[in-house]
Amino acid sequence: MKKKILLLALTFITMSINAQTVAKITTEYNLDNKVAIQGYDPVAYFVNNKAALGSKDITTELDGVIYYFSNEGNKKLFLNNPTQYQPQFGGYCAYGISEGHKAPITPEAFTIVDNKLYLNYNLEVKEIWLKNQKEHIAKAIENWSKITDTK
Repeated sequence: MKKKILLLALTFITMSINAQTVAKITTEYNLDNKVAIQGYDPVAYFVNNKAALGSKDITTELDGVIYYFSNEGNKKLFLNNPTQYQPQFGGYCAYGISEGHKAPITPEAFTIVDNKLYLNYNLEVKEIWLKNQKEHIAKAIENWSKITDTK
């Protein structure tokens, strides 16, 4: 009987942790069916300095988030150092986060600053983002924990 109770308790704890992980993913990542950056290759931004659509055949999953890659080399680079290539602010529009809200992105509207990937709503918003970019980044960092606070 004690083993059954222990097993039931462990099952409940595991389910609770999984629910928390799903809640975190929903809150902290801009996803489409668990896919980051609308299926674009996060490494291509750094390697090619352009947005490149990834392939459904070349993927990896990290913390419940699926990333697509345009080639196996990019996937390998990502796996060696995922935090290097993950977009900032969960892939939401960095300017939107600096303004205190989540906004979707256009994958082609991006910048790399201090070796970090920032995505924007569209090319017009990217132009606004580029003005006073360092200040926008500081404000976005400040706002991010408030925006993703699920308490």
